Amino acid sequence: MTPRRPRGAGAFPKPVEPPGAPKPDPAELYAALDLGTNSCRMLIAQPKGNQFHVVDSFSKTVQLGAGLEATGRLSRASMSRTIQALRICQRKIEQHNVKRMRLVATEACRRARNARDFLRQVRRETGLALDVIQPEEEARLAVVSCAPLVSVRTEQLLVVDIGGGSTELVWIDLSSVPRHERPRAIMRLHAGFHPPESPFPAAKVVDWISVPLGVATLKDQFQDVEDDAARFALMSWFFEENLADFSPYSHQQAREGFQIIGTSGTVTTVAASYLNLRRYDRNKVDGLRMTSDQIDRVIREYLVLGPEGRRSDPRIGRDRHTLIMSGAAILQALMRIWPTDRLSVADRGLREGLLYAQMCADGVLEDGPF
Repeated sequence: MTPRRPRGAGAFPKPVEPPGAPKPDPAELYAALDLGTNSCRMLIAQPKGNQFHVVDSFSKTVQLGAGLEATGRLSRASMSRTIQALRICQRKIEQHNVKRMRLVATEACRRARNARDFLRQVRRETGLALDVIQPEEEARLAVVSCAPLVSVRTEQLLVVDIGGGSTELVWIDLSSVPRHERPRAIMRLHAGFHPPESPFPAAKVVDWISVPLGVATLKDQFQDVEDDAARFALMSWFFEENLADFSPYSHQQAREGFQIIGTSGTVTTVAASYLNLRRYDRNKVDGLRMTSDQIDRVIREYLVLGPEGRRSDPRIGRDRHTLIMSGAAILQALMRIWPTDRLSVADRGLREGLLYAQMCADGVLEDGPF
């Protein structure tokens, strides 16, 4: 399978307002909903300084893409599960009187032949209008969400978002941006990977790719392989082969200025396992830096546990145990081929990027360092 490299998605649309309309009240709440191949997630937040304060959240495994790889369609059962979750989101939006929101769907709805019918059903039964975003916008949102985790010492940045149906990778050159401006330069990418001329130092997007393999779709392609370790190895090498079109980063380059940020349930689960967290704690996971050896040790432990051991391991969780090895296969492939032995863990992603983009477009975030 050859990775798709879609191009041409526009910048985030700004809310349509009459000329001369006042800026939104900074006390107003914003909502961001991400309907992916495996999960439905939402945040409701209020702008606060140069960040935002989360006032409510929702996350549910819905497996919208279950069976999609084989049939090309969303099943009735998966659509029903998803609509139930979206009804909860709709009630939360009404409860908090949210007026400004961005509600998006990703790979499953990009690929399914009956996605348009499903989205009409969602609108009819919940009142929620979901936009199917293209891979470039999905990648850009993930990058923007990770801006606070970018080190001022980083000259070359790779942001990886391992989703349920696809994996987005963005390689960014920050070497011409003053150190103190590097996180802010990442935030400015909300306007596009190639924004118009600006007086501010710009982060240069060297290359990006959306590989149509995520934790769910990669698992589905190898479910006929019975041996656990063999299946893991095949998934990892297969994912690496699908990166052939992505600009290689020279292994002769110095490692010190290179940073990988990984954002996904896979990455945070591996981090929680490394920290031996029986109860997940975002404050301990978000921003954690792990070495390749530490990641490899966790993955080897997963293989020793086997499917039944992973099912009962509280650090993995019942919603994640069937997908953790395909996600780990992607993660191991990435750490194998890029010139760094450390990964920054991000418990943030599309929802946070949606919120930052809306708030930046509305001008309700304070300018300044993170």
